[in-house]
Amino acid sequence: MPRYPSSPMKKNKPKGLGGALLGAAALLLSACASMDGGPSAQDGPVLTGADPAAKTSQTTTATPSRGAATKPKPRIEVARPLTHTSPAPAVDEGLWGRVRQGFALPDERDHERVLHYIQWHQANSDYLGQVLARAEPYLHYILEEIEARDLPAELLLLPVVESAYRPDVYSSGQAAGIWQFIPSTGSHFGLHQNWWYDGRKDIHASTHAALNYLTQLHERFNGDWLLALAAYNAGQGTVSRAITRNESLGQPTDYWNLDLPRETQHYVPRLLALQAIVTDPEHYQVGLWPVPDEPRLGLVELGGQLELSIAAELADLSLDDITQLNPGFHRWATDPEGPHHLLLPLDRVEPFQIALAALPREQRVSWLRHRVQPGETLGHIAARYNTTIALLQRTNELRSHIIRVGDHLLIPTAEPSPETVTARQDEGRSVSRTHNTLHHRVQPGDTLWALARTYDVSLQELAAWNRISSDATLRPGQTLLIRQAGTTTAAAQPAAMATGAARGNTLTYAVRPGDSLSSISRRFGVRVSDIQVWNQLDGHLIRPGQQLHLHLDGHPQES
Repeated sequence: MPRYPSSPMKKNKPKGLGGALLGAAALLLSACASMDGGPSAQDGPVLTGADPAAKTSQTTTATPSRGAATKPKPRIEVARPLTHTSPAPAVDEGLWGRVRQGFALPDERDHERVLHYIQWHQANSDYLGQVLARAEPYLHYILEEIEARDLPAELLLLPVVESAYRPDVYSSGQAAGIWQFIPSTGSHFGLHQNWWYDGRKDIHASTHAALNYLTQLHERFNGDWLLALAAYNAGQGTVSRAITRNESLGQPTDYWNLDLPRETQHYVPRLLALQAIVTDPEHYQVGLWPVPDEPRLGLVELGGQLELSIAAELADLSLDDITQLNPGFHRWATDPEGPHHLLLPLDRVEPFQIALAALPREQRVSWLRHRVQPGETLGHIAARYNTTIALLQRTNELRSHIIRVGDHLLIPTAEPSPETVTARQDEGRSVSRTHNTLHHRVQPGDTLWALARTYDVSLQELAAWNRISSDATLRPGQTLLIRQAGTTTAAAQPAAMATGAARGNTLTYAVRPGDSLSSISRRFGVRVSDIQVWNQLDGHLIRPGQQLHLHLDGHPQES
């Protein structure tokens, strides 16, 4: 067996997703965000994600040590089943009925530590429903991965304990993603992490890695799932040393009798409490979010780099929908070096594949044309555009590192440069766009809200450009990307159409994030094909900040 890092892994309306369902989920998440900082160590578990301030730092669960009183005074009476074989509720609750059938961990609902966490959920009966509402798009997909390996269905609930199913959460030990991999363990299990991409936050990749890791731990500890779960939290070295210590003292070596770190002593009971609640939520009076037992997501292979905004357009989704399902991609495009896949709503997979097959490869990303300056090397240029030397060589058919002053290189990246304009490979037929891209170094006291006002951009845009939440806390020294985009029209366009305002029945419209040609056509009551003709568009691809000229029969309907 290979040696894995022994450090704790946890230190310390889209189409096809069901717009109405996620709308309701958004309301629940809003309610969740208004919760206080969560329970104290005496009251119950500090579940990751309960505190909106914990977006960049998780607090390790503060729990009683083994030497402390082991029976916390209950705040409420726990209503327990008469037997451990109590049937599930009479009405099958979609996916949850299937999950119950796959439960395989020991039933320890009478253990005092498990009871402690059941009590907490009974006292905070809305919390689990809120977390599962957030998780709803992923649950069926992950359950099928678990079932394909014949693993306990309780593992579907492990990200509730780890991250509250928030892909964006980081622990103080830099664990990330719904499965909370630290960087070294993530790398060991093939989760690449670079400027473009963090596989620990990729729902598909991290789920495979987590299940691989758990399977290996299960084998390492001779089929004992409680020890495997403890090792997932504390590291297999920590658990192995605790077993060796008990063996030398002639003491039992099962999970409940090991002298493990405080967090690990309470980590497994938190999962077992969820097992008990999902087994009989009506009995414990803890709500579950209803989830249909039907596929929701499909994995699509891209065959190369693709801008996320283009992916959204091809799938007829918003950019937010794409990033929600694919949080591993940090930038505006997928990693040039891979992985080349996206999770999409199942009903959008086939239309997306058809549209992607029809898209010319040179239109997958915006191509920048860079004129080589004196003293520049391929390494300098690659660093400037956040790409690799190898990719520049392949793109420009270079057989060596030699470049000459005055040469032009094509840079396959969607990032606009302050001194360059986009240049399609199809001989300049498209509209050129100039961009002012600024990099702001965060100073003490800076906030996103204040910077948005300073640079005259929206708070939502500023957050989206930097892939952070709109209420994120900034760190002094952090660098933020700020885009102030303008456009220049091709010479063939009539000057009257470039005024930036309405003239007669002609309007110049600045594309907003999330817009598509179809949504703009509906808003202004014009045909997509007409918009394409008026603006000399070769396809359906548009960018935020791009200006479109619309000929209107009446007044636009503002939204």
